[in-house]
Formats: sequence, structure tokens, C-alpha cells
Amino acid sequence: MRHLQDFIKILSGRFNNVEQYRDMQTQGMEYPFAEHINTVCNDKISGLSEDFSGVFLVEESRYTERGKTHASSHLFLFTEEGETVQLTSYEIPDGYDKSNFTYEQLRTVNYSDLKVSKKFTPAIYQFKNGVWEGGSVSQFSPVLKFTLFERFSEEWLEVSECMEVNGKRTFGYDKPILYKRILNP
Repeated sequence: MRHLQDFIKILSGRFNNVEQYRDMQTQGMEYPFAEHINTVCNDKISGLSEDFSGVFLVEESRYTERGKTHASSHLFLFTEEGETVQLTSYEIPDGYDKSNFTYEQLRTVNYSDLKVSKKFTPAIYQFKNGVWEGGSVSQFSPVLKFTLFERFSEEWLEVSECMEVNGKRTFGYDKPILYKRILNP
């Protein structure tokens, strides 16, 4: 369980890419200003067994580009699987959507009411050379593919996400978004 605790400690908190954003702006490149707020939420999930060893986390993300902000939130379960950590995506609980699902607004929800996302392939992370790295490829539909690759350390979160429709990228950036911690949980 030590791997999972170390992993969650790194991943929890408030992050943004303001340094990277300013650097890209200076170079005249379009790039989003991005924020992540990652909050452990086991305290808001009832019905977990006493020996439940996983960690649920609400991820609140905002991307601002060309004056438009896109907000999206997710519910993830992290579990330790031997020497690795697995991320399993869950559907947002009933009564919420991706724009209003936040840790602050989350009321207690029963574990038995939560549903694993059937579209998202669980991501696997391994500790290599001082960082956690991993990801997954999910086929959301016959034409829609989502690729995730991430690297985490105590100093930063590096996130590469790519959405492709019929092999053409519709979301994602040539360079990974590099988040730095701005507030501890």
C-alpha cells in the first residue's frame, strides 16, 4: 500500500501550467492555460468496506485557450496492483455532469451506486527513474480513440492527452502540459 500512498501524495493538490503557458506565449505559440484540482474523496463515498484499500479522487480540470474556458471533471479510483498503480475511471454519479461535478459540490454517494466507465481502459503507472509514468489507450467508439500518457513527480505532473476521430487529432497538443503544484491538499 506504500506505492499507492506515495502516488496519491504526489497527485493530490492544486496545479497549473502558468510557467509553460507564459513561455509558449513569449514564443508566439498557441497553448492553453490549464489547471487541475485533485482531491481525495473517500470521505464522501459511503458503503466502502473496512478493508477497502483504494483511493477515490475527484479531478477538476480547466483549459483556457483563445479566451474560451472548458471545464471537465472526473471520478477516478486508484488501486495498488503489485508494484504498479492502476487508475480506473468511473462515471460521474447521477445528478452531476462534467461541468458541475466538483469535490465541494459532491454530496455523499453510495459505493454501490457508482459505475465503472466502460469506455475508458484502465491506466497503469510504474515507478521508473524517480517518476511515476503510464497511461492507456481507450477506444471510446469505433471512430474515437483517446490516448493518455502521464509522468508524475513531486515537482510536476506531465500530461499528454490526445483525442482522435478517424485517425485525425481533434484534441491534444504537440507538447505535454506541464503542471506545477500551487497548493497542497
